Amino acid sequence: MRHLKIHRYIAEVARRSSIRGAAEHLNITPSALTRQIQDFEDELGTPIFERLPQGMRLNSAGELLIRHIRDQRADFERLRSQIADLSGVRLGHVSVACSQAFIDNVLPDEIAAYRAQFPKVTFSLVVRDHILGATALSTFEVDLALLLNPPPVPDMRILFSTDQPLCAVFRADHPLARPGSVRLRDCFAFPTAMPDQTLAIRHLLDVATSRRQIVPNIQVESGSLEFLRNYVMREQAVTFHALSAVPREDRRIYARPIDTRDVTPIQIVLGQLRGRVLSVAAAKFADQLSIHLARHDPIAE
Repeated sequence: MRHLKIHRYIAEVARRSSIRGAAEHLNITPSALTRQIQDFEDELGTPIFERLPQGMRLNSAGELLIRHIRDQRADFERLRSQIADLSGVRLGHVSVACSQAFIDNVLPDEIAAYRAQFPKVTFSLVVRDHILGATALSTFEVDLALLLNPPPVPDMRILFSTDQPLCAVFRADHPLARPGSVRLRDCFAFPTAMPDQTLAIRHLLDVATSRRQIVPNIQVESGSLEFLRNYVMREQAVTFHALSAVPREDRRIYARPIDTRDVTPIQIVLGQLRGRVLSVAAAKFADQLSIHLARHDPIAE
C-alpha cells in the first residue's frame, strides 16, 4: 500500500515520457517528482528509466515494474469493488476501449443505464479501432474492449460475440434510399467516401471489391466515421458503417444492409484480457452489455 503513490507517479512519467509533463498533471514540482523516482530507484537497487535528451523512457527493469504496477492497480480496483459489494453499494471504475461504431448509441446508453443503478461507479472510454483495441487490453489500459472484427489475439478472452450487417450509408434523399438490402456494385456506381485502412470494415470492403472485380470511385477517405457521415450529407456519395454506427435519431441519414452475397456480416466482440480477474463493477457491466448486444442482435431478429 505504501508504494501506491510512487507507482502512480512512475506510471504517469512512463505514459508521458516526460518529468515536466507528468509533474504538471500530478500537480507537484518536477524536482520533487525527480527526487521521488530517484529514491524509489535507490530502494529498488536499479534504475527504471533511461534519461534521454528528448525525455524519459522505461528500461527493461522499468518495463517489468510497469507491468507489476498495472497488475496491482487491477487487483486493488477489484478489491475495492468487492469490499463495496459487502455493504451493498457498488463502487469502482470501469475502463472500456471500443470501435467507433459504438460511441453514438450503444455505450452512451449502456453506461447511463448502469450508472442509473450504481451512480458511484465511474467510467473511462477510449476509442480504439481494430488492432489498437485489442492492444489496449494487453497493456492493461482498459478492462473491456468492444470491437468490430478484432484480429486473432491469444490474450483476449471473448465474453460475447455476434454478427451484424455492414450497411451502405447515404443521404435520405439519395437514389438508393429505399427499403431492403443493396448490392455493392450499385453502391459503387456513386462517389464513395471510403473508410480507411485503420478500420476493420475497410478490410471487408477490399476483399469484396477484389473478389467481384469492382473498382470504387473513391472521392474521400478517412478513419473518422463521423466525418464520413457528414460528408455524404453534402454530396450524393455513399459510405459504409456497421449497423451499430448508424445514428438512430438522424433522419437525414439512410442506411441499407449490403447483400450478404457481396459482403459477409461483420463480427462484434466483447472481450477482456485472458487471465485477468475483473472488478465486480467491470464484470457486472460486461454482463449488462452482453445482454444488450444479444437482445439487439439484427441477425437473430
